[in-house]
Amino acid sequence: EVQLVESGGGLVQAGGSLRLSCVGSGFTLDDYAIGWFRQGPGKEREGVSCIRRSSGFTYYVDSVKGRFTILSDNAKNTVYLQMNNLKPEDTAVYYCAAYSNSGYCATFRSYGMNYSGKGTLVTVSS
Repeated sequence: EVQLVESGGGLVQAGGSLRLSCVGSGFTLDDYAIGWFRQGPGKEREGVSCIRRSSGFTYYVDSVKGRFTILSDNAKNTVYLQMNNLKPEDTAVYYCAAYSNSGYCATFRSYGMNYSGKGTLVTVSS
């Protein structure tokens, strides 16, 4: 079965850190660009970060630059999102998605995803 599974969410105080994982099974992430999205309460889904695994290029939405880092572990078929200095406005369900078209990932398109996970909840308290 082909799937992406996110984990690592939880409750953290403002200023804290979390590391989210996106594990692929049934396919290799090497062939895709991997993006992280989030949807906060009452908000639209927004792209957060993307990594082009072929080149290692990374992309971030302005609101997380300098705080979040996207990392790839090819051996584990996993992409991580290291989130530091978390803020209450980062509260959201975080999803990962795989794109065969890396351009869609890099520009945080909500379409063109080949696979996506069910998400993991991140709650940041003030």
